[in-house]
Amino acid sequence: MIVGLVFLVLIVVVIFWVMGMYNGLVGSRNEVKNSWSQIEVQLKRRHDLIPNLVETVKGYMGHERGTLEAVTKARQQAVEVTGSVEERAKVENALSQTLRSLFAVAEAYPDLKANQNFLALQEELTSTENKIGFARQYYNDAVLRLNNRIQMFPSSIIAGMFNFQLETFFQVEAPEDRQVPQVKF
Repeated sequence: MIVGLVFLVLIVVVIFWVMGMYNGLVGSRNEVKNSWSQIEVQLKRRHDLIPNLVETVKGYMGHERGTLEAVTKARQQAVEVTGSVEERAKVENALSQTLRSLFAVAEAYPDLKANQNFLALQEELTSTENKIGFARQYYNDAVLRLNNRIQMFPSSIIAGMFNFQLETFFQVEAPEDRQVPQVKF
């Protein structure tokens, strides 16, 4: 009788332990999804600001058509991309690079640098880039927490039983994307 009661208590404890581990894994997975959606909100905001920036700059930088076309093309690719985090990161990093090139080229145009629309759009994009950076950092932190839970014992047992998958970090892959753009006139 006592052995049966001890066995029953042990089973109940194991069930609650499994439920706790499972719920923690689900919470971590949902945190990753939420943090990714926060990145997408900021990326959408950036995508919406870029056409206004390009239109403002066009009048001043007529002979810098290549830079403007590169920004427009990179934005279109970023809007259209659907896929894994790696694919999105690659396209978004390329867009960031072309925007940096645009702002670097804009330095050579004093009238453009003094234009209030340009300055306001530049400030908005700078603010949005900062928000994207913070959102990426939060996403990567959430991915780290989830991946740790999936890989560490004893939660790795529960993660394996319920088929939890490792998530991918949002990072710059190509070394050339890490470089500061050089502008030559």
